[in-house]
Amino acid sequence: MPLILLIVALLLLRFFEIWKFAQLSYWWIVALMVFAFVWFEYVEKLLGWDKKKAHDEDDKRRRARVKNSFDKRK
Repeated sequence: MPLILLIVALLLLRFFEIWKFAQLSYWWIVALMVFAFVWFEYVEKLLGWDKKKAHDEDDKRRRARVKNSFDKRK
């Protein structure tokens, strides 16, 4: 997510020609977009980070269900 925010910020700074970003080439921004695409489409899946978040959420729900079940018995 920080990468996407950086791309948006650079686009806005370049578009409105603010400070030194007025001379920034759009190719740098396009290169960041390509990097972000490759990262989110291939690298995250390769490392398994896309599934890790889903597994963590499932684990939290399971723990809450078990805790709730044991609390009702008391």
